[in-house]
Amino acid sequence: MWIVAGLAVFVVCLAGVVAYWLVRRLTAPTETLGVPDGIRLSIAILTVFGAVLAGVYAYRKQRIAEGDAHRADATQFAERYSTAAGQLGHERPAVRLAGVYAMARLADDWVEQRQVCVDVLCAYLRMPYEWNPESDQYKKGEREVRQTIIHVIRDHLQESREESSWSTCALDFTRATFDGGDFSGCRFRGSVSFAEADFVGDLISFDEAGFLDGVVTFHGARFGAGPVTFNDAQFQGGTVNFNRARFSDSALSFCGAQLGAGDITFHHASLSGGTLALDEARFSGGRVGFDYAQFGNATVTFNRARLEDGSLAFRRARFTGGTLSFDHAHFTGGAVTLDDAEFTGGTVTFYAARFDSGSVTFDYGQFTDSTVTFHHGRFNGGTISLGHARFSGGMVSFVRAQLNGGRVALSDAQFSGANVRWGRLRPPEDGTG
Repeated sequence: MWIVAGLAVFVVCLAGVVAYWLVRRLTAPTETLGVPDGIRLSIAILTVFGAVLAGVYAYRKQRIAEGDAHRADATQFAERYSTAAGQLGHERPAVRLAGVYAMARLADDWVEQRQVCVDVLCAYLRMPYEWNPESDQYKKGEREVRQTIIHVIRDHLQESREESSWSTCALDFTRATFDGGDFSGCRFRGSVSFAEADFVGDLISFDEAGFLDGVVTFHGARFGAGPVTFNDAQFQGGTVNFNRARFSDSALSFCGAQLGAGDITFHHASLSGGTLALDEARFSGGRVGFDYAQFGNATVTFNRARLEDGSLAFRRARFTGGTLSFDHAHFTGGAVTLDDAEFTGGTVTFYAARFDSGSVTFDYGQFTDSTVTFHHGRFNGGTISLGHARFSGGMVSFVRAQLNGGRVALSDAQFSGANVRWGRLRPPEDGTG
């Protein structure tokens, strides 16, 4: 210590002599500065120099302290992570529940590794799960743990969340099993995968959820008899993908949904029985596509929907029995395309629909023993086209429809044993029948 103190005093004295020498040398030609003034100026220079060194030392000390604190926090977070992960793997359901909440709190606190903590919770839901209480593989208390994870994730995807929001995190539920769950009000801005997931049992709700960006995929998912609802949800960006999904006697509902920018696709999906309802939905952009989808005795409804912009496409879709309904729908723009679709039995109905603009096309469609009706429809604009369509049996009806404007085109359509009813509507000049 004495050696260090002595060296410090020596360095200070030496610095003072050097400073005084420099001051005197610089002012010697003009002799404007006396000895006392030179000493005072040298002391001032040393004071400023010392203050700078003190500041640098203090800053360095603070950085070292912050580094130590960060390492201490990282160590603490790592210990908390190990504890929570261990609890999630415990045999007792109560301990696993504690692990769920511990991992969620850690995700809120540990911003740098938030995605890792969220991945652990999602991975738990992807683990094999027997939901049937009558099965030998059923574990008592497991459903409560899984529902708690869904509840925690939903709470962290709400619009009210700010710093602790998980809405931009990637959520991977691939091949998970859901026997109920509430995602209502969530805001999805990241990548979310329900690919090949199984939806069984109780209600799965996405009501009032916001799909604002990114990709949410249900590719290849399987939907059983339990209802899945997207009522009043907002689709304002990104993509929601149901391609190759399988619906068996399912009740899928998008009633009152707002469909703006982005895409919702059901390409190559299969609907066997059940219902798909988009009643009172509002289409103001983007695209909803059912290309190559298969509908077997399913009921698909767009009743009271409003199509303002964008497109709704069923290209090359196949309908066997069932109903496709646009009753009381209002078309003010956009396009509904059923080109090259095949209908065997069943009904396509536009009862009391209003057409002010836009288009509905069945070009090159194939209709076998099917019914297409526009009863009480009101045509103020837009186009209805069945160009090159083929009707074998069944019926096409415009009974009590009003043609005030727009165009109904049956160019090169063929009717073989089909009953065409115009009611009071004058047959189009470019069609047959």
